Amino acid sequence: MQDTTVRPERSAKRITRKNLVSSLLIGLGLGILAGAPLGWFTHRIYAQQRAAQVLLCRQQSFGVSEAELQSRCGSVY
Repeated sequence: MQDTTVRPERSAKRITRKNLVSSLLIGLGLGILAGAPLGWFTHRIYAQQRAAQVLLCRQQSFGVSEAELQSRCGSVY
């Protein structure tokens, strides 16, 4: 018996500009759908932590003028 190698047939499928554009649009769509909620949750957590830091600083500096509080603790916003 002879050893013969079998070559798989190559598919003539080529990457076209249409495929690239559709892949890009699908990726952008999925990125927006996944990224928007993640960004919203991250912003919400950061805003809550910042508000807590400012309130704690204001409680610790009770009796100080508002101008001094603003310079020490900053603003919530």
